Amino acid sequence: MAQELKRHIKAFPPVQVELPWEKPGVDRPRRKFSLVLTTRFGNAVAVNTWNTYSWKPALAKAGIIPPRPKGAKPWQWEAAPKDGLHVLRHAYASMMPAAGESVVTVARWLGHSSPAVTLGYYAHFRPEAGSKGRTAIDGLLERKGEPPCR
Repeated sequence: MAQELKRHIKAFPPVQVELPWEKPGVDRPRRKFSLVLTTRFGNAVAVNTWNTYSWKPALAKAGIIPPRPKGAKPWQWEAAPKDGLHVLRHAYASMMPAAGESVVTVARWLGHSSPAVTLGYYAHFRPEAGSKGRTAIDGLLERKGEPPCR
């Protein structure tokens, strides 16, 4: 996988862009970011275009969402908005802390104003949340021959 990405980047070098959440203006610092995926013209990929022509057809082919009905326009999918590309952001944001990345770092990567915002959106994606604390308390309270309190 890493080799494929390296080949892709060599063949299609990332494009430097100013992302839309940075407000342009002479008094504001400008931040540039490298886009790895671009259109064939080197522009940023529009999320609606990606969802309609790439993401949702891939989900349908994988059997995750129903195929587009016959005769429907290209943008007329029965899939709900939750089936859009934004779900990858949610998956990424929930997996990174579970893999040991700091919530502060993930918040910065996602462009959130604070880690509290990140936790507010993504804490419910962590089914293991609280299990470490319960395990530690159970271990402290366990006495030889007695089951832990539950």
